[in-house]
Amino acid sequence: MENIKSYVQQHKDRFINELIELLKIPSVSADTAYSQDVIDTAAAVKESLSKAGCDFVETCDTPGYPIIYGEKIIDPKLPTVLVYGHYDVQPPDPMELWTSPPFEPVIKKTEIHPEGAIFARGACDDKGQMYMHVKALEYMVQSNTLPCNVKFMIEGEEEVGSASLAWFVERNQEKLKNDVILISDTGMISNQQPSITTGLRGLSYVEVEVTGPNRDLHSGLYGGAVANPINVLAKMIASLHDEDNHITIPGFYDKVQELSTEERAEMAKAPFSLEKYKNALALNDVYGEKGYVTNERNSIRPTLDVNGIWGGYQGEGAKTVIASKAFAKISMRLVPNQDWHEITELFTKHFTSIAPAGVTVKVTPHHGGQGYVTPIDSIGYQAANKAYTETFGVPAIPVRSGGSIPIVALFEKELKSKTILMGFGLDSDAIHSPNEHFGIFNYLKGIETIPLFYKYFVELSK
Repeated sequence: MENIKSYVQQHKDRFINELIELLKIPSVSADTAYSQDVIDTAAAVKESLSKAGCDFVETCDTPGYPIIYGEKIIDPKLPTVLVYGHYDVQPPDPMELWTSPPFEPVIKKTEIHPEGAIFARGACDDKGQMYMHVKALEYMVQSNTLPCNVKFMIEGEEEVGSASLAWFVERNQEKLKNDVILISDTGMISNQQPSITTGLRGLSYVEVEVTGPNRDLHSGLYGGAVANPINVLAKMIASLHDEDNHITIPGFYDKVQELSTEERAEMAKAPFSLEKYKNALALNDVYGEKGYVTNERNSIRPTLDVNGIWGGYQGEGAKTVIASKAFAKISMRLVPNQDWHEITELFTKHFTSIAPAGVTVKVTPHHGGQGYVTPIDSIGYQAANKAYTETFGVPAIPVRSGGSIPIVALFEKELKSKTILMGFGLDSDAIHSPNEHFGIFNYLKGIETIPLFYKYFVELSK
């Protein structure tokens, strides 16, 4: 361990500068204006893998942006770790809320990051965390301590749904064959208390449209005589939860897996202050499903939320109309065993059935993904825990994330291997928001910790 620490300290400035150069390229996959920048970033990732020690690196064309594949095979009989990451980033908008330009990285000290943090779009999500693995490989190659085979698959469409990744994985199963998949695209509890994300929620996202009269109507002449789509939609949405904030869609909970008392107790070890949580959000109180605490409601329980609702007159002043149509966007976060296709069908059937006479309802599914769980008794989890314990001095705590990474379920389905989510970001790093940043401590600590995962995974696999 002292060898990796000294190596990181010796090359610290170079590691930081290399990441800063990568962050300068505005690889925004959602905006075609940045298409060349996304391609340029892919080329930079390819070059970095070659320099780090991969024996083979290639740019793999897809229907969308390219995937960079690299490998170092030292012995086919040894275990193989597949590292996944992404080089694309979220759009930087709204620009006026950034305290420094999003693609001109700067290092600033903060209360949480007294050693400094790199402020730039993609610093934490996911260029900084992806690049930790590149530098970890460099160390293991330079020190001749790489204990197994390693493959890299770095994509450029994660922020827009990873459509090309699914296409690529389905067609390259032999190339991607592995014993465990390693991803750093999540976070940990704090710089003092590491954690390992063991569960991700799935997602079903739909848009609903309620139509009443064939045109907007005068609310005086027609009010009370015809169904108002906005009023109806509001009532329909309100009926989707009961007084205990339990979702009322028939069959919605049929496949929900209840966690054991032991696992809930293990999760409860994570430090959490309800008062700080409320204060940070300026809340008088929390709100959610009866029978569960806050950290369970946002991780191990399914949810249904309205993400947008609109209809009728939106302009300045008054316009007395009954709108012809009303709309809403609704997302359902799902827990493992809930199939997002089934949930979408259940929602569609139920929502259509509760529409009163006088309106018609259309449900349009947008996208979704399956949930995922990594058992805490797996070799991969144990190896990650031992690695964190060695570098941080305390064991990691297993946590279930409220978010969704649909590709993780895809990997298990297509590649038949478990994924370990070794994140080094913090909730305060403002990913997807203005002033995204990644702590220097976190970046370097990741480079220190990742080689230990390889070491312990090989030892535990014997």
